[in-house]
Amino acid sequence: MSIIFFAGSGILDEQHHRILYNPMPVIWFKPTRRSEIDSSTRRYQCPMYKTSERRGHLSTTGHSTNYVLTVLLNTDVSAEHWIKRGTAMLCQLDD
Repeated sequence: MSIIFFAGSGILDEQHHRILYNPMPVIWFKPTRRSEIDSSTRRYQCPMYKTSERRGHLSTTGHSTNYVLTVLLNTDVSAEHWIKRGTAMLCQLDD
């Protein structure tokens, strides 16, 4: 599983060598209508999970009970790049 690293420019970037988990900067959730979101910017729909186990019982919504929400993260590469790396955000580590 690859955890994200933000470069000084505020976009999703590759993690440093031999570092499995990187801390995420504080996120400010700002309610916005979908029609007002800039579609010209490349974004990765990053899933956020409670723990590193990406499984759980399916709820009535069809999502895992471990799944929290999806966060749009700016990137300069395609979303497939991050999907192949298994990039996700975690609320807590298993330690």
